[in-house]
Amino acid sequence: MKGLILSLSIATLVSCAQMPATHPAQSKQPDTASVAPEPCIGTTDLPASLRDSFVPAVDSDLLNAALGEPGKGGLCQGQVYISTGVKIVTLYRAWNSTNPGSTYGNWWAFNKPSGKVAEYREDFEICYQWSPLDKLVTCELKAGTKVVVGNGQSAYCSEYLTYSVSASQQVYINDASNSVMNCETADGVLVWQ
Repeated sequence: MKGLILSLSIATLVSCAQMPATHPAQSKQPDTASVAPEPCIGTTDLPASLRDSFVPAVDSDLLNAALGEPGKGGLCQGQVYISTGVKIVTLYRAWNSTNPGSTYGNWWAFNKPSGKVAEYREDFEICYQWSPLDKLVTCELKAGTKVVVGNGQSAYCSEYLTYSVSASQQVYINDASNSVMNCETADGVLVWQ
């Protein structure tokens, strides 16, 4: 009987030693369930200067890919459009230089980022964990490209930081690397005022 108990004890120790050790903070997942749903704000209508550059379209798969749940980012509301090529549409994307694959990610804007980085993060619900926003790519949208234009969903970044829904328009592109052209990249630099 003592041999059986000793064997079970050794087997338990060996199996515990093979389990990866995790720190409680490493295993804690963001508590996005505590983020209350908010009504969407802003509009999915295009700015007047871009109305002849797009036509409305229907693509429920693309729209659903762009829409997010409260606390998880994405769009709160959106409208699918197809670019007409009538005139050049310039798009901007702030991205993460430590992840070169993020150059042509899904999220773009019609306006060049300016002002305080903290305000840009809030307007576009970009958590600090997602990107340091240290690069900017400026591109032209190819004619015939489907995009979703909408307003940001809330984003839970940590127990200390949650962004609310935003009226700022974002542009979602499913396959940006094949949907943009004539791109230029710029580096973020420290400027203190």
